[in-house]
Amino acid sequence: MHFLPEDIDQYTVNHSSPEPELLQKLNRETHQKILQPRMLSGHYQGRVLSMLTKLINPKNILELGTYTGYSALCMAEGMQTDGVLHTIDKNEELFDFQRKYFDKSSWAKQIIQHLGEAKQIIPRLDLNFDLVFLDADKNNYLTYFELIVPKLNSGGIILTDNVLWSGKVTKALNPNDEDTRVLLAYNKKVNEDPRVESVMLPIRDGLTITRKK
Repeated sequence: MHFLPEDIDQYTVNHSSPEPELLQKLNRETHQKILQPRMLSGHYQGRVLSMLTKLINPKNILELGTYTGYSALCMAEGMQTDGVLHTIDKNEELFDFQRKYFDKSSWAKQIIQHLGEAKQIIPRLDLNFDLVFLDADKNNYLTYFELIVPKLNSGGIILTDNVLWSGKVTKALNPNDEDTRVLLAYNKKVNEDPRVESVMLPIRDGLTITRKK
């Protein structure tokens, strides 16, 4: 999912802010102990998430797809002092791992974990959001979008990860590849939906910034 030449890619990392110490430890332990560490946002994308969140300065954040908690901690850096971050994941085996790092951070009481299916949890959240990070199961991206938009404040932002899907979105579609089919439909939807405006960035595996009008 790296589309830039390796030397250019490394140059961008070297000239971006360093990874905070807590996230370095989380990064290291994820690679040592957890399956599919590729799912981690990592140093560079983490700094992108941190910077965008600081620019948006949201009060309420929603994350779909917690994994080991790295991206949640990056976004918490830009959250308002009285803000709250709700993060949803269905993998109960990672719940305590996430909590360990959340509790070591400055936002322990402001990060709320939800365990279960996002399709069921989102409608039960009785608040609107300023920022949503969508990084969960790809075949439900369209469903999540329709659940999220009504709960997004005007001017609110959706950050959607993996929209380039290792370049598969530009290739001939395998009829058995449901994830790519949905991502193609999702990318078309956020580009054409009159309720929002979007820009896609070729960062790592693709990151789309979508703003509710």
